[in-house]
Amino acid sequence: MDKTFTLQNSVKLSEEDIIALMNLWNHEYPSSLSYNRITDFENYIKTLLFPEHILIKNENHLIGWAAKFDRETDRWFVIILSRIAQGKGLGSELMNRLKKNECRLNGWVIDHDLEIKTDGSPYQSPLGFYIKNEFIPATDQRLELPNLSAVKVTWTHRI
Repeated sequence: MDKTFTLQNSVKLSEEDIIALMNLWNHEYPSSLSYNRITDFENYIKTLLFPEHILIKNENHLIGWAAKFDRETDRWFVIILSRIAQGKGLGSELMNRLKKNECRLNGWVIDHDLEIKTDGSPYQSPLGFYIKNEFIPATDQRLELPNLSAVKVTWTHRI
C-alpha cells in the first residue's frame, strides 16, 4: 500500500468528514444516487446501525471510505474510493479490514455499466472487484428501485 495514504478507524464521523464523504459519494457514485443536501446525507449515515468506519486520507483529503454496520440480523458494508485511489491496492486493503472479525458481510453492487456519474463520465460496475475479493453474487437477490438496480453480494469466512 502507498505510504502517502493514511487509514483511520472510527465509530463516529466528524462534521468535516461527513461533508467530505458526501462530496466523494456524489463524485464517484452514479448521479441517480447523489445527495443534494447535507442533512439528507447525514440522515443516511444515521441509518447505519453500530457502524465501524474506515477513512482513507491523502494529505488530510478524504479519498476513501468503508463502513460495516448491522441491518436486520446481518452485517453489511459500504465502500467508496476516489478514482485517484483506485488501482493502488487500497480497495482490497479496505475489504480485508472490513472482513476482520466478521463471519459474513453483505452488500449491494451495481452489476451493469449503464449508469452515469454527476460529471457525465460512465460509472463502471465494481462487481469484478468484489468477486476478486471472494464475494459471491446472489443473482436471485436483487434490489430494484427507481434510482438503483443492484445485486446482493456476500462474503463468508472460510474456516
